[in-house]
Amino acid sequence: MGVPGGSRDEVRTAYDAIAEDYAAAFPGTEPEAPLDLAMVEHLVRVVHEGGSARVLDAGCGTGRMGRFLADRGCSVVGVDLSPGMLAMARRDHPDLDVREASVTELPFENGSFDGVLFWYSLIHLPDDDAAVALAEAARVLRPGGYVLVGSQKGEGTVDVGARLRERGHDVALTRWHRGPRELIGLLRGAGLERVARLVREPIGREREGQVFVLARRP
Repeated sequence: MGVPGGSRDEVRTAYDAIAEDYAAAFPGTEPEAPLDLAMVEHLVRVVHEGGSARVLDAGCGTGRMGRFLADRGCSVVGVDLSPGMLAMARRDHPDLDVREASVTELPFENGSFDGVLFWYSLIHLPDDDAAVALAEAARVLRPGGYVLVGSQKGEGTVDVGARLRERGHDVALTRWHRGPRELIGLLRGAGLERVARLVREPIGREREGQVFVLARRP
């Protein structure tokens, strides 16, 4: 959930404030539809095909998706900007390796990972900063490695802080919505080639559709 510049403090403060409530509400993959998880399962399959399965959970939050990956045989490292969210990850998943860092400044050597997961962790970055994060992902990926991005589908921004304030958290937080074309363009700009995409309409209480794009480093 790392964002450079003035937005970084906004994101860190917001997620520190909601960390305990988030961990209690979503201990696992409750928010995900089976279609969504199928994309993550596919990421797991393709990284294992390379003979190794070291995956970076970029914007790992409370570690719930890192747990999903680790339970499927991946060696997971998570990074997140929020100490509060990382505290929940360490409490609930003490076996996971999670570290405080921004997704725009990854503290890893080139070619360190077989896969990178951005599971709703580009949503608080404007386009220029999302491009930096994806360039960092491409840098830390080995040749032939994969990136999976999940995001709300749409255009423009949403004031998520307003929704959080209704729930008793006095925070500011902005979310950027993107469609598949925008996400694919950002991935291509980082030198990553599209492999697959999934776009679905809202389910249940969701307000937006969802988009997932899998890309590969040549």
